[in-house]
Amino acid sequence: MSLIIQKENGRFFMNDEKGNMIAEITYTPSDDSVIMIDHTYVSDSLRGQGIAGKLLESVVQEARSKGYKIIPACSYAKAAFDRKSEYQDLLAN
Repeated sequence: MSLIIQKENGRFFMNDEKGNMIAEITYTPSDDSVIMIDHTYVSDSLRGQGIAGKLLESVVQEARSKGYKIIPACSYAKAAFDRKSEYQDLLAN
């Protein structure tokens, strides 16, 4: 099963072959150049496969390309930002 990360306004997500959402990360603009990651979800069947990390990386790449900073508000994003030194330059003050 090859899962493709899709993008809609304010979220990156994956659907299964039936079109059911099985993973997502959502974010909202906090101000002009800051986004807040407020929710990460991965279905139980996909846990432990690095899916949340791939979704987070999609948000990180978008933020970098636009020159935005990130507020990691959800628990997964907070933990990932604590772990990954390569994300530190994106942290909003």
